[in-house]
Amino acid sequence: MITHNRDIRKPAVAGLFYPAHPGELAKVIAEFYSKVPKRQLGGAPIALVVPHAGYPYSGHTAAVAYKLLEGENYDTVVVVSPSHRVFFKGSSVYDGAGYDTPLGTVDIDSELSRKIGSIHPSVYMSNMGHASGATRGEHALEVQLPFLQIVLGKFKLVAIVMGDQEEDSINSLGETLGVALKDTNALIVASTDLSHFHSQKVAERLDGAIQKAVERFDPELLIDTLEAGEGEACGGGIVAAVMKAAKRLGGKEVEFLEYTTSGQTTGDFQEVVGYLSAAIVADRVATQTKSTLGARAARPRQEFSLNDEEKKRLLDIAREAIEARIKDEPYIPTAADGLSVERGVFVTLKIDGQLRGCIGLIKARDPLYKAVADMAAAAAFDDPRFPPVTAIEFPKLEYDISVLSPLERVRDLEDIKVGRDGLMIKLDLHSGLLLPQVATEYGWDRTEFLEQTCLKAGLPKNSYRDRHAEIYRFTADVF
Repeated sequence: MITHNRDIRKPAVAGLFYPAHPGELAKVIAEFYSKVPKRQLGGAPIALVVPHAGYPYSGHTAAVAYKLLEGENYDTVVVVSPSHRVFFKGSSVYDGAGYDTPLGTVDIDSELSRKIGSIHPSVYMSNMGHASGATRGEHALEVQLPFLQIVLGKFKLVAIVMGDQEEDSINSLGETLGVALKDTNALIVASTDLSHFHSQKVAERLDGAIQKAVERFDPELLIDTLEAGEGEACGGGIVAAVMKAAKRLGGKEVEFLEYTTSGQTTGDFQEVVGYLSAAIVADRVATQTKSTLGARAARPRQEFSLNDEEKKRLLDIAREAIEARIKDEPYIPTAADGLSVERGVFVTLKIDGQLRGCIGLIKARDPLYKAVADMAAAAAFDDPRFPPVTAIEFPKLEYDISVLSPLERVRDLEDIKVGRDGLMIKLDLHSGLLLPQVATEYGWDRTEFLEQTCLKAGLPKNSYRDRHAEIYRFTADVF
């Protein structure tokens, strides 16, 4: 869906806290996830506590929490962060249309944002704390979004920055979220770092007091700890408010995940910053009920096909996007009827029948016409297997576009049909995908197709038999 509201919040710390290049950013996050052990929770995650420093310092600790979301579905993610740049009273719910990252725009859930911003006077619709204008904008919310984009794909956002963290504001935000998010399929993310610039020994003492309150799922203890100076957290009030909301929403316990300090990255243990990640879980049955109410899981799959004119337009868009990049000119594709639907898509480039680049989106996140433009440019200039396409090569390019159906989990391998289905396998954050036409081109049977998909994921070829492996199939309209 294209948003037409007045504000898309631009990245403020891309290139500072995390990579500004989409390919490099996706690679960094994938590497974090690949190094995180698989965790089993006692329920479904309804809220996370995550740090917000630069990725080299706290990225691993954040990834430990975000990896828990693999395979989960949320209609909306509510991210709450402290304000480091400006002071204001209460909590500011972003009133714009979306938040941009190098990985694309995350649309604001305007309806839910307005609902949250209308319950209590101290939680209100505003741009306060969100702006990224002349001075560097707030980072603590922004840095969470690429992790969510990679692990969840498509979701809507409610962006909240908390100004003062007085007890009245904490209680107001916690109660507001508890009321507004009832019977929704939403995740809450509390963004906070812990103590700043103490020795490792002192940091562990202060941060241990915060960890104790979080593990006990006790927001009042957390508030008392902060007020007594026995612990430090720049987003301590946010964590307390999110715990209060989670209790109202059926949260039953907190599962501590990881504690680290910046010293483990820098080697300097004289002045460190502390980082913690944790998950608040609810009974899986309750979460499934909310998911049904959220209607995502229950939506029937819509039939979708492209006519010849629409296919021609997408091919033209792919060529135009690459040509504009070669000429170093801006390119914004124009929409056409039927092409604003959101679908996963791959663009494959060849020269004389030989592969010259292939990049795609497995999960839909943009209108199809925009996704084709972005993936065509990425296939031509960002595929790490090839140098960028040159002006001399451009006229020789051959284009294949594969528009994907939604992924469907495979429960019985006999359901896989070679020639019709493409495959994706996921195991321990390794993932690999092969389009339907690949199996046909190489003459593979079902077993060979599964084995080659495993190899594409960097896994042993028989990994599809692992009980933890997730296998998905999809169809593709290829032209």
